Amino acid sequence: MSLLRFKMVDAAINHTAVEVKAPKNRPSEYFGEQVFGHDQMRRYLSKADYRALMETMEHGRPLTRELADGIAAGMKQWALEHGADHYTHWFQPLTGGTAEKHDSFAEPDGRGGVLEEFSGKLLVQQEPDASSFPSGGIRNTFEARGYSAWDPTSPAFIVDTTLCIPTIFIAYTGEALDYKTPLLRSLEAVDQAATAVCHYFDKSIERVFTYLGWEQEYFLVDEGLWALRPDLMLTGRTLIGHESAKNQQLEDHYFGAIPARVMAFMRELEYESLKLGIPVKTRHNEVAPNQFELAPVFERANQANDHNQLLMTLMEKIARRHHFRVLLHEKPFKGINGSGKHNNWSLGTDTGVNLFSPGKGASENLQFVTFLINAISAVHRNNGLLKAAVMSATNAHRLGAGEAPPAIISTFLGEQLTAVLDKLEKSHGDSAIRFDAKNIFRMSGIAPIPSLLRDNTDRNRTSPFAFTGNRFEFRAVGASDNCAEAMIILNTAMAYELRRFKEAVDEKIEAGMKKEKAIYEELRRMIRESKPIRFDGNGYSEAWREEAARRGLDCESSTPLVFDRYLDPLTLEIFSEMGVLSPVELEARTEVKWETYTKKVQIEGRVLGDIAMNHILPIASKYEAMLLDKVYKMQQIGGLDAGPDIDLIKRIQHHASAIQEGVSELIEARKEANRIENVRLKAIAYHDNVASLFDEIRRHVDKLEEIVDDQMWPLPKYRELLFLR
Repeated sequence: MSLLRFKMVDAAINHTAVEVKAPKNRPSEYFGEQVFGHDQMRRYLSKADYRALMETMEHGRPLTRELADGIAAGMKQWALEHGADHYTHWFQPLTGGTAEKHDSFAEPDGRGGVLEEFSGKLLVQQEPDASSFPSGGIRNTFEARGYSAWDPTSPAFIVDTTLCIPTIFIAYTGEALDYKTPLLRSLEAVDQAATAVCHYFDKSIERVFTYLGWEQEYFLVDEGLWALRPDLMLTGRTLIGHESAKNQQLEDHYFGAIPARVMAFMRELEYESLKLGIPVKTRHNEVAPNQFELAPVFERANQANDHNQLLMTLMEKIARRHHFRVLLHEKPFKGINGSGKHNNWSLGTDTGVNLFSPGKGASENLQFVTFLINAISAVHRNNGLLKAAVMSATNAHRLGAGEAPPAIISTFLGEQLTAVLDKLEKSHGDSAIRFDAKNIFRMSGIAPIPSLLRDNTDRNRTSPFAFTGNRFEFRAVGASDNCAEAMIILNTAMAYELRRFKEAVDEKIEAGMKKEKAIYEELRRMIRESKPIRFDGNGYSEAWREEAARRGLDCESSTPLVFDRYLDPLTLEIFSEMGVLSPVELEARTEVKWETYTKKVQIEGRVLGDIAMNHILPIASKYEAMLLDKVYKMQQIGGLDAGPDIDLIKRIQHHASAIQEGVSELIEARKEANRIENVRLKAIAYHDNVASLFDEIRRHVDKLEEIVDDQMWPLPKYRELLFLR
């Protein structure tokens, strides 16, 4: 091990856990204390302003400028009392992260002093410029106007000393330049479509809400070791590195005892999250070494998405205080599991009914089956588009890798639901649908163990879109993704499906058919048509890939080509009809996706070439020179067998030569791709001709890692990166 590497590894090993002392003992005492939530609104707003704001938040009533002034005054007072001195419109551009530009509350008073000012105008709308964010051609850099507008449905919060106001971000011409705008539109679309269908069963339902429960997976590595890895620093993943002899094969890290340093990080992260109103609930070790998971309880999708974006920022900041770096890349290490962000998605009514839960009576069960089948049909109709929503340069390393859902979208329902749908498909009447209660079973021979409730469905971790009892779990979302992308697609597809369903049922009713019979007939048709998307087997098997192709499912695995689904005629029709994204907005977002893919692969190619040529080959040459000197001296002495050392020299020369040739080919392929002006064709060239060269270069570098003296190897190895102490 090189002296520098030794010192950094030694320093990392000897880090002690940072003690986290919460000023209050119970989460209930500090939960949401940095959020301008309902309790704060009641305290700092007039009764009239509070009632009007609740109408806006719960029923979408428009805000007047006068009302905004009153809310801004109360919000400012609360923020100043909690130590804030700046405010920002906090938005989610198409980079996938968040953005903020801070302005001070202090305004000159004209007499040589300052006053704290914050008006309704500043709360409701700002012009942050932000012209350099990706726009897919909607904005030119010289056309600087871009507007941020307050989203009253997501509460403002304080981070450090800045009041953060969640906002949408749109162009001067009105097109969405962010994730929140289409997410809010999709929530409205599914609300309207689902409420209309709910009226078949319960006229008292006025609204349907979308709920999201995300599960965030991530890796932690020592900051000192991270700083010695240019690939981790610049790309988020290791572009080279031989697998450790021990990694996850013993499954001993999974659900194991959490290391003290990691626990200290988790405690502080949870404390800061709870203060910001993020209802974190679960923490545990994941499958791979150094991999962990955090999950909250369900929330309405808009706020849940804001909370996930905020959490990822918190994670990075808090990790550094504990001498860690957080890795949110979907595949930071070769040979071990990558990280996802499971999106648990459900719909609920303002009357408290989960539309994906079976009921106690015939009507409730018919309502459940109606929404279940519409969801399945929406996934079937848009299976390629759903894959496009989670595909990226980073998540492509994880999907289909035998550790996460395959790059083919299918749904898993379980035995009982499959049997119910099969029976319904073959029936000819409108007999009541029944579901078995949860099975009760006891552990034989272990008297003290209480009776257990067994769910109606098992789990299938190989399914990208699995029904798990009262929700669907979209398991294919990447760890670094903005959840909104998947939610936008799901909600829009579901809204479109529900609208088509209601139109078909209403047409039958108008023709004289009874309502229940019309519903059953339409459900039977949808069951038959969407049957190809249902699969309860092993999604990792080669047999399933062949079967999926026969079923007509989208089996494309090239990331740039998968993005084409955003521009399919059906996609354009669905998004336009539901008012979520216009054709111009879809084209722009697809162009951003192609550009982002190209840039990420381009950066990786440059970093890989730099590491290979400037870090690895010089050390390999140095070690080779040492061996040559040794062979020369052995030959001078005579009578000694230098054969093994000569063979070693030849192996080094072979791998070094292959690396040089590979890097040269990589550079030329990059130059050739860069000459292509069309963004789609350039992305395809980077996929086919640039990224395809990475593995071969890596293979030869990793072989050198096995040969070169460990004391000379310049970069931290997997065995050093992956096992926190």
